Amino acid sequence: MKTALPKIIEQLGEKLSIYTLKRLLKSRDYLWKRCRRSTRAKRHEPDFRAAKAHLAKLRAACSVKQPDFDLVYFDVAGFSLTPSVPYAWQLRGQTLELPSGHSPSLNVLGFLKLNGAFESYVFQGAINSTVLVHCFDDYCQRMERPALIVLDNAPIHTSQEVEERSKDWEEQGLYLLFLPPYCPELNLIEILWRKIKYEWLPMSAYQSFKELWKSLDEVLKGIGSKYRLNFAR
Repeated sequence: MKTALPKIIEQLGEKLSIYTLKRLLKSRDYLWKRCRRSTRAKRHEPDFRAAKAHLAKLRAACSVKQPDFDLVYFDVAGFSLTPSVPYAWQLRGQTLELPSGHSPSLNVLGFLKLNGAFESYVFQGAINSTVLVHCFDDYCQRMERPALIVLDNAPIHTSQEVEERSKDWEEQGLYLLFLPPYCPELNLIEILWRKIKYEWLPMSAYQSFKELWKSLDEVLKGIGSKYRLNFAR
């Protein structure tokens, strides 16, 4: 705001204080809040709209009592000792300090159904296509019905190893549906990751790597019971 104020004064040709500017912004329904990083400008809008409409039809088909197939949202999320809590209620004049430090990463491969059912695989360190294939092989063996897996175009998702294995998965009833590039909001599991990082993980999780692993494990096991998401409607 300090940077913008001189330019505004120059354009208006009148004196204006920063406090007056704040009041004007608030009177126009502006809020001071956290900005969100986005790749929206990079995506191809027609592809995004087409994929959104297609997913809406698939969701409707899977929202019946006994669907012919499951629509499952897949993604990988990383967790570390760097807190993901940008805001908190704090006493005026005091600043709440969260523990923060470098640590190995915990990577979670998650499968989320429309009814909120969730299955995950947790690994310490980086994930490659070989690890992903093993997780998909395991998930494929435990499916109740055919499944259409929604996922993005990350390199480990589109590798030759995955492409070759996908033919065997299709024979078992598991199919991959790749989203257009830069369309993360079409993958509903992104909502789950935000819930875990910004709401469900306690602040005590960042005291140590051992505590992070313990807290994350408790949250993951509680999804569907203690922690609920439901996209069926």
